[in-house]
This record gives sequence, structure tokens and C-alpha cells, in this order.
Amino acid sequence: MIEISEKAKSAIHQMILDKNIADLFLRVGIEDGGCSGLSYNIKLDDLLTEEDEVLPTETFNIVWDKRSIEFLEGIKIDYQNQGMTGGFTIYNPNAKASCGCGASFRTATYKGNRKKCD
Repeated sequence: MIEISEKAKSAIHQMILDKNIADLFLRVGIEDGGCSGLSYNIKLDDLLTEEDEVLPTETFNIVWDKRSIEFLEGIKIDYQNQGMTGGFTIYNPNAKASCGCGASFRTATYKGNRKKCD
């Protein structure tokens, strides 16, 4: 299960409203890359596939592809207001190592394909 704090839900909901596009949802995924091997791919989207799982919330849906769930199980997404460095944070209990900026990680069973961070 993916957990999203009330602050993060509020920020995401506002982003969806600002886009003014019907049926937008939060897509959360994992892809190979980053200096630790796996990177988060989190974005607003409006296209569902047969490989997607959907978790409804009060204001928007959270969607992920079935292959990503083993890496996303138990993650917590929060939003911090901290001046110029605020933004979304992710706590992932599956991550056994991560890079200094927190944008990529690896698990005990899968290291991904390391690529230089942009």
C-alpha cells in the first residue's frame, strides 16, 4: 500500500486543479536509473493501461504499474514546507541504500541499472 500524508494530498490535489485536465491522477512508478540503480517516476497522468493498479483517495486516484509494486509497497509520500528547499519526500522501507539526494535507491534483492543522475 502507498501512503500519502494530508499535506502531500493537498499539494497534489492543488496541482491537479491547476492543470485543469479531466481525469488526472498521480502515477507512481520505478524505473532503472539514478546513481543507486532505481529511480522514482512520479507524475500527473491521465492515461491508464491494463498493467495499472488504482488506489482511490478522496480527491484523486493513485496509479502504479504492476511491476513496480514490489518496490513501492509501504512507501510514504509527504510534503514539507521548508523555504526554498521544500517539496515532496519519499520514505521507502524497501530501500537498502540510496544516493545523497534521495532520488534513487536499490533494494536488497534488486540493484537496478545505475546511471548518472541528471
